[in-house]
Amino acid sequence: MGGKRVTDNRNITWHDYTITKKQRRNQNGHESFIIWFTGLSGSGKSTIANALAKALFIRKINNYVLDGDNIRHGLNKDLGFSAKERTENIRRIGEISKLFVDSGLVILTAFISPFQEDRDQVRQLVESKEFIEIYVKCTLDECEKRDPKKLYQKARAGEIKNFTGINSPYEEPVNPELVVETDTLSIEECVNKIIIYLETMKLI
Repeated sequence: MGGKRVTDNRNITWHDYTITKKQRRNQNGHESFIIWFTGLSGSGKSTIANALAKALFIRKINNYVLDGDNIRHGLNKDLGFSAKERTENIRRIGEISKLFVDSGLVILTAFISPFQEDRDQVRQLVESKEFIEIYVKCTLDECEKRDPKKLYQKARAGEIKNFTGINSPYEEPVNPELVVETDTLSIEECVNKIIIYLETMKLI
């Protein structure tokens, strides 16, 4: 598997934590889980993630947003955009997200994460119902019309290689927990749809 690293575990010992995930959840007064937003660039992932974060914050649900661009400014600034590096990017985010879940928080991630296998590997890191995959669905044409960062324009001009949707594939989620169509729904409508889902699943 591309991006997978071999670690010498002979001198590494796992230490169990004194405070459990359940205890942290009890103190926070809510469940902890990952909301994984996936979709094309320009589909609205970051916008919806931040709007949802605010809605959850108002409800006193402790949460944090991990944004694709922001992460690449720090933790993953050593990674490019080849298939192998994209896989490693998501692997790292998955491990970080798992730590947030263990800490009793709700983590909202906004990453293109174009490959189904990579998203499935993150799902396998946590328990059932702790990973909620939300497909932020928007047509390529609409994403190109928006093009807030002028990335599609640069990709079409050959200035950006391995750009998802243009010269690198995007694999639509096979069975996401939720789909929000941002070319037909407003941001508020998308957030409300997610809130209703979380309430129905008794996660909030």
